[in-house]
Amino acid sequence: MGYRGLILSTRQDIKGIHIARSLGPQDHAELWDSIHVSNDLKDSLLCQALLNFTLRSKVSRTVIPLHGIIMLVGKPGTGKTSLARGLASKTAGLLPAKKIAYLEVEPHSLSSSAMGKSQKAVTELFGQTIAEYAQAGPTFVLLDEVETIAVDRSKLSLEANPIDIHRATDAALVQLDHLGEQYPNLLLVATSNFPQAIDSAFISRSDLLVTIPLPDKQACKEILADTLRGLSKVFPKVEELSHHRDLHKVAEACYGLDGRQIRKMVASACTLHRETAADPNKLKLDDLLRAADKAVKERNPEGKL
Repeated sequence: MGYRGLILSTRQDIKGIHIARSLGPQDHAELWDSIHVSNDLKDSLLCQALLNFTLRSKVSRTVIPLHGIIMLVGKPGTGKTSLARGLASKTAGLLPAKKIAYLEVEPHSLSSSAMGKSQKAVTELFGQTIAEYAQAGPTFVLLDEVETIAVDRSKLSLEANPIDIHRATDAALVQLDHLGEQYPNLLLVATSNFPQAIDSAFISRSDLLVTIPLPDKQACKEILADTLRGLSKVFPKVEELSHHRDLHKVAEACYGLDGRQIRKMVASACTLHRETAADPNKLKLDDLLRAADKAVKERNPEGKL
């Protein structure tokens, strides 16, 4: 099957593939912009992704042993998945064709209670399906919750855990080595909320490991302003709050929340009064402050960040 045929295929019959499509530079641009981390962090990710497609096909792995793996770790809600999706679009825009094959893996669908089934599913996913795409052209694979596939074998008990879990991790590592060796047009971005649960052999194969932090106070303000501007597209009067002179007070009150919680906090602020719930145009700064304080207390009942 040709490259175009692969991309246009829905691949619903392939176990473990959640999304398979052709991706261009604008497809996830908003997601990339919505994650407010340092420019240095984003530049590091983009440069590593670009290097993957420019260096690996030309330089022997005995010189630089790149595997084509970037790993993003951090607490839930920090934007790892959104950042990875945005990275795929940004990378596509830097390639000559301005397009890239984009796959999202659903790791939970690979597990099975039947002996040998998980190992077989992992082998087929990496050794056949992903390899098939990578052989056809530049391919970007997002693997969320990688700890479900590359579980730390040193913390497993053969008595408490099925042997198939061990074998599935073994199979994933073997196939990743094969993919890294044979397909320089492949980049895999893995995410995890629990890096301590990932097998050390997988971590050692990562070309770049980046920790996505909780937003600092400036990032909190940027997320707030971005959320309010987005809300103002439907409720125009909210736009005034996005550049309110005291918005920094709300940002300071949000410190300790992740980006997802901050955006949801704006919605919570709209529920403090029946009138505001009926018409978010009536949202006030004081509502945001109250909602922020409430969100932080609920997340940290003892006042610890």
